[in-house]
Amino acid sequence: MDTTDLTAAALVVSLALGAVLLVALRGRAESRRELARAHAETAELRVRLDALARQLEATSSELVETREAYLITDAGNERPEPNVPDQVVLSATLGEPLVKVVAFGHGLRRALSAESRNRIWFEMRREVRAARKRRRRAMRAYVREARAAERSEQPDAA
Repeated sequence: MDTTDLTAAALVVSLALGAVLLVALRGRAESRRELARAHAETAELRVRLDALARQLEATSSELVETREAYLITDAGNERPEPNVPDQVVLSATLGEPLVKVVAFGHGLRRALSAESRNRIWFEMRREVRAARKRRRRAMRAYVREARAAERSEQPDAA
């Protein structure tokens, strides 16, 4: 290979490197310009946001004043956490089951009293007597029907 070929190859490589460097520098310059535009746009948006916040603050104070005049309920508003004493929590936790147990005990004691047992015994005896009467009536009706069926099956002896 001779020197002219080497010189030509070196020239081509240096031109390629120059082109790559030029493209990189242009891209970098373009990135800097876009970054500067983004910073300017951010600053402009920040100014607009501050203006809107001041406007909203002025409007919201007026709105709160008019809203309080027509307020019916406080639904949706933040409420402070209730400060419930331990005694109230204990009373609610143990009170309801305790009331149920006491009520159940009272009902059981009343159901097992002598008066209730006598009333239950009386009702049972009355129900047993009524059931016997129904069975006797049913038996008599069955016997009557059976005798009538026998008579209708027998040939006339006359």
